Amino acid sequence: MAKSPLRSELVRAARALLRWEQKELAEASGVSLPTIKRLEASPGLLSAHGPTVAALQRAFEDAGLEFIPENGGGAGIRFRNRADGTREEH
Repeated sequence: MAKSPLRSELVRAARALLRWEQKELAEASGVSLPTIKRLEASPGLLSAHGPTVAALQRAFEDAGLEFIPENGGGAGIRFRNRADGTREEH
């Protein structure tokens, strides 16, 4: 899990990496499509209950992404490495 709070910009970036529409994120996370639309429309930290944010993050992580915590260069998202050091293909 990410150590920094989830931002709408990261949600959109993660969907783009996976080539998911908002509907696919809704299906994968169990979060309603209207909620995802609302959260993505507001810049910055997600204005949602903890379980909603956790469900979104878990859906992305289950799909092979990992969140990069803020480290002076900014938070981010990327494909998770496999144990052999290569990137997962999606």
